[in-house]
Amino acid sequence: MKTDARMLTLCALFAALTAASAFLKLPVGPVPVTLQSLVTAMAGVLLGPGWGALSQLVYVALGLLGLPIFAAGGGPGYLLQPSFGFLLGLIPAAWVAGRLSRGETALGTGLACLAGTGALYLLGAPYMYLILRAYLGQEIAPAAVLWSGMLVFLPGDLAKTAALAVLCPTLRRRLAPLLPA
Repeated sequence: MKTDARMLTLCALFAALTAASAFLKLPVGPVPVTLQSLVTAMAGVLLGPGWGALSQLVYVALGLLGLPIFAAGGGPGYLLQPSFGFLLGLIPAAWVAGRLSRGETALGTGLACLAGTGALYLLGAPYMYLILRAYLGQEIAPAAVLWSGMLVFLPGDLAKTAALAVLCPTLRRRLAPLLPA
């Protein structure tokens, strides 16, 4: 991962876009629907796995340091929120989407973004279950966590993936001089 001003700027831009997308939310339970997963996958596809993941790490770190950039605020106390696992999941989601995508075809981009979404769920749902059961003491079945932490989001995530599959190859071609090869 070669460091240069252009990539640092793009990394910061995607961290800021992720923060902005947290406030475009629809509450549907313990975890609101936001556009963060769309921005995260786009960061991975356009910036590549390293820079895409770094942009999300910067976002999460700034929120944990106290900037109110998460959907419900910020600060270290956010570690105990049921939704924090999904925030952590943004980092591997961007890496997976970036690693699997060459950003050239709609099908390849869509499949890469779906895999990134899988990484997001793989970290987010178990974290949500752990916080709800162990910390908040709620008697919740794993199936209920799968519903409220994953299945309810699938239709929207599929729509976001379809949008990215169409949008990202065109963006990649048009922004080619700015993006990593």
